[in-house]
Amino acid sequence: MNPEHTHGTVLALDLGLKRTGVATGDLSIGIAHPLTVIQADSTEARLAALAGLVAEWQPVLLVLGLPAHADGSEHDMTRVARNFARRLESRFTLRFFWWTNAIPARRQNPSCMHAASTAGKTRR
Repeated sequence: MNPEHTHGTVLALDLGLKRTGVATGDLSIGIAHPLTVIQADSTEARLAALAGLVAEWQPVLLVLGLPAHADGSEHDMTRVARNFARRLESRFTLRFFWWTNAIPARRQNPSCMHAASTAGKTRR
């Protein structure tokens, strides 16, 4: 993780086709708490709702869950999440990280997140 991002608000997203869970946390304590659920039938509606949360909470990072089967293999929602991530990159000037759902949360830490950045520092 970039040393300049050791504190600040994080918004974490659990993407769904109809509902997207949003949690907030602070990097300095490493704990997230449920914030809201975005009810949206389209990516545009989801992004518009997220824009309001970004304006309100002013996060330094976005975290997006990368759905996968328990064995780590990809499925249909993995593709949906990757497409949504591209939209995040084009809409917001925030860094974001993938959170790999196939790895149990108790074993994850920032070093196992796959970084992506809208700042052009790291690209897929």
